[in-house]
Amino acid sequence: MPKKSRSAPRKPRVKKLFVLDTNVLMHDPASLFRFEEHDLYLPMGTLEELDGHKKGLSDLARNARQVSRFLDEIVSGKVADISAGLPIRTRDGGPAALGRLFLQTEAINGDLPATLPAGKTDNQILSVVRHLQKKEPQRGVVLVSKDINMRIKARALGLAAEDYTNDKVLEDSDLLYTGVRRLAPGFWESHGRELESWKKDGHTYYRIRGPLVPQLQPNEFLWDESSERPIHALVKEKSGRMAVLETLRDYTHAKNSVWGISARNREQNFALNLLMNPAIDFVTLLGQAGTGKTLLTIAAGLTQVLDEKRYSEIIMTRVTVPIGEDIGFLPGTEEEKMQPWMGALEDNLDVLNASDESGGEWGRAATRDLVRSRIKVKSLNFMRGRTFVNKWLVIDEAQNLTPKQMKTLITRAGPGTKVICMGNIAQIDTPYLTEGSSGLTFAVDRMKGWAHAGHVTLARGERSRLADHAAEAL
Repeated sequence: MPKKSRSAPRKPRVKKLFVLDTNVLMHDPASLFRFEEHDLYLPMGTLEELDGHKKGLSDLARNARQVSRFLDEIVSGKVADISAGLPIRTRDGGPAALGRLFLQTEAINGDLPATLPAGKTDNQILSVVRHLQKKEPQRGVVLVSKDINMRIKARALGLAAEDYTNDKVLEDSDLLYTGVRRLAPGFWESHGRELESWKKDGHTYYRIRGPLVPQLQPNEFLWDESSERPIHALVKEKSGRMAVLETLRDYTHAKNSVWGISARNREQNFALNLLMNPAIDFVTLLGQAGTGKTLLTIAAGLTQVLDEKRYSEIIMTRVTVPIGEDIGFLPGTEEEKMQPWMGALEDNLDVLNASDESGGEWGRAATRDLVRSRIKVKSLNFMRGRTFVNKWLVIDEAQNLTPKQMKTLITRAGPGTKVICMGNIAQIDTPYLTEGSSGLTFAVDRMKGWAHAGHVTLARGERSRLADHAAEAL
């Protein structure tokens, strides 16, 4: 007798049919290639909306044009096969490893409730989904949309609907890298015999080995204040199960103040160690309002521009919300147009200028003019094609950037430029962006393993006791 198979043969995976809403394509033009072996369907309403958004210089217009180019490559030369579905090939031109693309080729009436106006594009797309669900009941027909109300209407009509989540860096923002790690109690005592230490350039270095090392990231901060020997250190090098730690400079002490500013807590001290370190080219600072992100960044920038002459000037930019908004309706130059969005910069400059007690009123006025001459405010809308050489580039409110915009900005950095990204992922104003898909989350996660990048999540507010209590109670 033939031997029985140990495991039953796997059933072929049923291909789903995903109906794409316009906002998915405009959010991520490459979404056409991210549904694996499943098939895609584009209603005529989706194509019409793409055509209506293709003009202009905004990122949405650019994305609409990019989608049109992708579709043209898929459809080109195969018009006769559209009704049967067109193979979606990988973007490198390889064999058809993905599913098929179907375009609406006939008028469809999906019998929606009379209260839904038939002329609205969203309702036309819903009628297409209902029609396909009845036509192909053997496989799942799913609407994919970034519009919450669209998904709610679809489910109310008994249609399957999902959010587009392929762009998410993390499913849960609580898993985001913080840049700070507390050592287990007794860590130094247990490693006492194995530790090698030496001093160089005012810092103490420790070489550690053990199971903790593979979990560490370059430029991650380690601290332990419970043992007899409190330690605040930075992961300077890492190789296999060996790492070298470097003790930090104490910026909480007044003698190490930066432009008159001293760190008020442990995380601010970590942030200043990153900002003042010339070997680190990219810094990300996360934290709620009042944790000191902007103040520390501007203070460190002024010190290294005016005192140490390490950088030539400070460049400040941020997203004008809503994203892509044309600032041309405001009077004045580019910098004057950006002033309404730069109130945080002015507030912090007032604090920094007030901390300088030398020179009296005339001295402070002269310092204020000198500081303003070295700070340039630039609009995000005109960053493409630029290169910043030897600049201190600050990207404020970075949580409102998409990953693509974040990449565009960071790649503007030329030789000698340091980039600092700041933001609070709990305050995202850009449509369709979430904590998991924000460009700031993207940058923190993708840059954490690089030897010249550092990150700190600032946890404690230092604005005032009223602001701290309001952040918790309201």
